[in-house]
Amino acid sequence: MSALEKIGLTALRRVDPELAHGLALKALNAGLGPRSGPVTSLRLQTSIAGLDVPNPVGLAAGFDKNATALHALSRTGFGFLEVGAATPRPQPGNPKPRLFRLPQDQAAINRFGFNNDGMDTIAQRLADRPKDAVIGLNLGANKDSSDKAADFATVLTRCGPFVDFATVNVSSPNTEKLRDLQGKAALAALLAGVMEARSGLNKPIPIFLKIAPDLSDAEILEIAEVANVSGIDAIIATNTTLNRDGLHGPHKAEMGGLSGQPLFEKSTRVLAQLAGLTHLPLIGVGGVGSAEQAYQKIRAGASAVQLYTALVYGGISLAGDIAHGLDDLLRRDGFANVAEAVGSGRSDWT
Repeated sequence: MSALEKIGLTALRRVDPELAHGLALKALNAGLGPRSGPVTSLRLQTSIAGLDVPNPVGLAAGFDKNATALHALSRTGFGFLEVGAATPRPQPGNPKPRLFRLPQDQAAINRFGFNNDGMDTIAQRLADRPKDAVIGLNLGANKDSSDKAADFATVLTRCGPFVDFATVNVSSPNTEKLRDLQGKAALAALLAGVMEARSGLNKPIPIFLKIAPDLSDAEILEIAEVANVSGIDAIIATNTTLNRDGLHGPHKAEMGGLSGQPLFEKSTRVLAQLAGLTHLPLIGVGGVGSAEQAYQKIRAGASAVQLYTALVYGGISLAGDIAHGLDDLLRRDGFANVAEAVGSGRSDWT
């Protein structure tokens, strides 16, 4: 991390978290972030559901909700980006304050509620995206929608032509009844609608499914069974958790989804469990804040990883640092590439 980035992070931590986030995006667009492009090497180059990426370290959805910093983010160390979530109609989300830092835990709690500019505005920005980056969109549903399942297909139809993959997000805890769509019958019907919408695109794209960490063994099995026959291309494990065990500080009991370091073990165990239930590629999310943690996710069964909350504490340069460190770890253990390491340590988590 550069001295300038350290100063910037210190300053941002002194203001409201949501305001700080907006300022960080403006700083990136002003050219204050890394500009060398994605970190890559022969070891780091890999493929996820047919998408070739320079490295397996991705930006998770939520950091750039409205696709306003695509060009700046494509010049950082990330191997791929996911923006959104986007809903059919713009919506303000939940009342503020709705984002809370837990610095003792290197964590955050948010209850944004899919605040975004809506699919039409986001589609216009995606149409002007950098063409040499791998960019995906997280699909969401409007809070007041009478048919939340249909919303995912609607957003895919509108925005699909401008992205390389799309993620069905049924795992945010901040939209009422959204997680109910993870049930077997509801999920099967939802994914069928999304896959039908994909077939209508001039260029069909990979579809990912993002699941929650707060699932029983039976629920994880049901999701795997549905995913295996649905035609989707990958599963993202996992979204934020509602668990509050062992947290510290004045915001530890705030409502919303918890992300960051406390989620690492729980999300990695779900990931490893899924790896034994499906042959679909998995993307590991939750508590990735170092090269070692990214490596553990990969060895647990992930073909790639994503991060977001760790950037609050480590800065945007963390993406490149993790990719470089992951390259070193792969070399240390004799792996010629990322794919060779996938699942090599799954037994440690099951």
